[in-house]
Amino acid sequence: MSDRIVYKRTLTGTVTSDKCDKTVVVQVNRRFRHPIYGKFVLRRKKYMAHDPANECRKGDVVEIEESRPYSKRKRWVVKRIVEKAV
Repeated sequence: MSDRIVYKRTLTGTVTSDKCDKTVVVQVNRRFRHPIYGKFVLRRKKYMAHDPANECRKGDVVEIEESRPYSKRKRWVVKRIVEKAV
């Protein structure tokens, strides 16, 4: 057995939908400089994340962590709620 440290990716985003049971859709924005033109570009991606306690609501800022596959499109789990929606 080898003692390997496994680092899981974590992303921070906003909950856009909480309609499914134990599932939230999280939109993650990333800003990067365009390689040729140098302009800052904003890209968005949506991730389905497992929320076992159904405590996330639309507008919450959450931190998600990669995990085992829970379903066909759900491979992330909600680690913590950073900020609750007003």
